Order: sequence, then structure tokens, then C-alpha cells
Amino acid sequence: MKITSVETFLVPPRWLFCRVSTDEGIVGWGEPVVEGRAETVRAAVDELSDLLVGQDPRRVEDLWQLMTKAAFYRGGPVLSSAVAGLDQALWDILGKSLGVPVHQLLGGAVRDEVRVYGWIGGDEPSAVAEAAARQVESGLTAVKMNGSGRIGRMPTREEVDGVVTRLAAVREVLGDSRDVAVDFHGRFTVAAARRVIGELAPLHPLFVEEPVLPEYAHRLGDVVATSGVPIACGERLYSRTDFLPVLQAGIAVAQPDLSHAGGISEVRRIAALAETFDALLAPHCPLGPIALAASLQVAFATPNFLIQEQSIGIHYNVDAELLDYVLDRAPFAFPEGVIRRWEAPGLGVDIDEDAVRAADARGHRWRPPVRRHEDGSFAEW
Repeated sequence: MKITSVETFLVPPRWLFCRVSTDEGIVGWGEPVVEGRAETVRAAVDELSDLLVGQDPRRVEDLWQLMTKAAFYRGGPVLSSAVAGLDQALWDILGKSLGVPVHQLLGGAVRDEVRVYGWIGGDEPSAVAEAAARQVESGLTAVKMNGSGRIGRMPTREEVDGVVTRLAAVREVLGDSRDVAVDFHGRFTVAAARRVIGELAPLHPLFVEEPVLPEYAHRLGDVVATSGVPIACGERLYSRTDFLPVLQAGIAVAQPDLSHAGGISEVRRIAALAETFDALLAPHCPLGPIALAASLQVAFATPNFLIQEQSIGIHYNVDAELLDYVLDRAPFAFPEGVIRRWEAPGLGVDIDEDAVRAADARGHRWRPPVRRHEDGSFAEW
């Protein structure tokens, strides 16, 4: 079997899909994207396709090594995301060629269902209690929310109280039997994060995500040491070597993104590394159906898995939704807050190619919101 072509599709709301074709008619799908930089990643996929065309797609590990190590410059969000989507497609082809799901190729399932959570609120969270109630009605047993909107790097007492008040409102709706995670999006300084997390601890969030920016990972241990809440991070880390220092700092939950951190191949290794630090895996995935399917395949086969993010109804989904590009929506249902394990070969997602090609004809130019503080400095989005 040989790879004959690699195509990419820019699809709303903000995603990029890739399609890898073979001379035996088996097709693999992947989702290589950096949100807001989809065209840039598209160019990177095109460059990497020169290495893939003519190769046997079933040599997944060898091709992963080729894509990541054959050039002088390595890593970073753009290249790692391009590799990630192509890696997903190669695993999809391998599974389809053997007639088995990817999780079977990863050693077999260790669970029959995967707990998932959904987003409430937006970048400037408000009306979060009502949003949480809607998610509960949909069947979810866990949600995630932004801790704050635009906020000073050293927040005032009023701003801190606002974070606590919003979380308290969500906790009241969820009760004690459901979970809420709080995403800080790196919006606070180390000192501010320590202060705010202390205020949130009595409300028992499942975890606090990305309390400080990735470039301050050398200070993450200071946050962990004073936190009564589990600390999570990883959506802006792209390899095992990126994750090593934050695991050494004591994070409880590793959150690699299957469309950013080198795909199934590398995230599987990140999960194994996390296990040696007694940390759990909760893949980041505010993206499309292929990224979610790849994440679920890893989750089905990973012992130290915690919970899976999914983007149905997320505030970024304008003009299209996660299920708009799949022919069979049933596998993604979560009536009791879990997605049941499926046995369809490959990634197990049946892509509506006609819908994808039509969407690519429209395209998108999604960009992250640009926000400034009153002093003129830029705020984390």
C-alpha cells in the first residue's frame, strides 16, 4: 500500500481537516490545526506531504519519526499540529486496513465508556448558571468554565470575588455529584493564581487549568505547592519534553491536544510519561469530530485517563457544529455524560466528504479575539 495524495480542507467554524489517500482505496482522515493559524498549518501539511507520498501509510511510527526528525528545525505548535493531523490519518488507515479500531492497536480497551465534559460561558463568562443547567439537561455530569473574562494580572478584591461568585453559582446548579473545572487560560500572575485558587478550593473544582502562562512553567511548582485544588495544563505543550518539567512541578492532570501534540503517537507516550508521575490524562479538544474521535481512541486504551473535553455547543462554534461533518452522529451521543466505546475500524468516524468539500469552498478566516488591558498590555484570550 502506498500514499498517493494528501488533501486539506479549511472548514468552518475554525478547523482544518486532512485526507490521506492510498493506491488501495483506503482513506484516512485527520485534523491538523492551530486555531487562528489554520492556513499556516495547511502550508505545513503540504510541505510534509512531500515526505509521505509514495510511502507505506501503515508504517505509522517510522513516518512519525520522519516527519518530526528529518529536518533541522523541529517542534513548535505549527509543525507539531501538522504532524498531529497526519498521524491521526495514518492510524485511521492502519486500523481500516486491518479492520480494527485504533484503540485495539494501542493495546486494547481498558474501559467501555469515556466520561466527557462541555463548556459553559464564553471568553467573558456570564449567565453561567443557566448554561450549566442546560448542559445538565443534555446529560453531562461535568462542565468547564473560564475563571474570568478580561482581568488584571493582579486582580482586585472585586475581581476575585467575581470569580468565586460565578463558580459558586455553577456549583449550586450542579450539586455535589457533578463536577466543574475552571480554566484560568494563563490570565493571572503566579501570585494572583495562588490567591484565587485558595478562594476557590472550598467549592471543590475538579481542577484548575493553565493557572499561569506556559512560558512561566518554571514557576508552576510554586502554584502546585500552595494549591488545595488539582492543577492541570498542557494545551500549549507539544511533546514529551514539553510535559516533563510541568509533570516534575507536580501537576495532577496532563492535557495534551491530539491535534497539537504530535497526534495519537505522541499523546500516547505523554500519557505513559504522566503515569510515572501519578498524573492523569484529560485531552484538550475544543475542536472537530476527527480530533475528538482520535482523543477517544486514546482514552479507550489509556489506564490513567480522567475525562475528555468535547466542543458540542462551545461558543466558538459559529456557522458550523461538530456533528455537521459526520454521516453517523450516534457514536458521539452522551445521554448519561459518557460516550460508549465503539468498534468501527480506524478512528471510527464516518466523515461526510461532500459536506467537507462544500465547507472548504466557503472556507473561514477565524481569528482569536484581541483584547487589551486598560494599561495597553495584551490580555490572554
